[in-house]
Amino acid sequence: MSHSNGPFRVGIGGPVGSGKTALTDRLCKYLRDSHDIAVITNDIYTKEDAEFLTRSGALVPERIMGVETGGCPHTAIREDASINLAAVQDMVEKFPKLEVLFIESGGDNLAATFSPELADLTIYVIDVSAGDKIPRKGGPGITRSDLLVINKIDLAPLVGADLGVMDRDAKKMRGARPFIFTNLKADKGVAEIADFVLKSGGIK
Repeated sequence: MSHSNGPFRVGIGGPVGSGKTALTDRLCKYLRDSHDIAVITNDIYTKEDAEFLTRSGALVPERIMGVETGGCPHTAIREDASINLAAVQDMVEKFPKLEVLFIESGGDNLAATFSPELADLTIYVIDVSAGDKIPRKGGPGITRSDLLVINKIDLAPLVGADLGVMDRDAKKMRGARPFIFTNLKADKGVAEIADFVLKSGGIK
């Protein structure tokens, strides 16, 4: 893929609490020394996720931008992505050599998907603590994202979730599309996700 038209844009979505910000944080820390990256986060009324990433030292503050979407966070990544497209433009002007730009969605909606004009690749994060039936509930994030991340596998025994069932259902719902089990707190799965992003974007 040619990046003459700007950075490879990766949309990260999923329900509140599933680990979207944790994934963004870990990917930034994994890639920042070898690649030119930045982040845009979407929050409904605050810039909480952007502030978390700044505090955790994911990237230098000027590479993290928080967008306040108001009451309709799903619209801001899909039907009317203008607020995010403007943020992308800002980042590209500030960092003309940007290779990867992560865009983290706000809100809590299994049906929220990224507009193709906003994201080149979509990663959807769910977590084991929501129960092993989540993959078979479907929804576009689960069935159509480029990569499905099933996070917090360390909690499976505590919540009685069967990873085998989740594996089977994810395969059934996604067909050939990849998915990965992660424990982001322990960095399990981060390298594989980072490699998937770079390969998908044709980035060395």
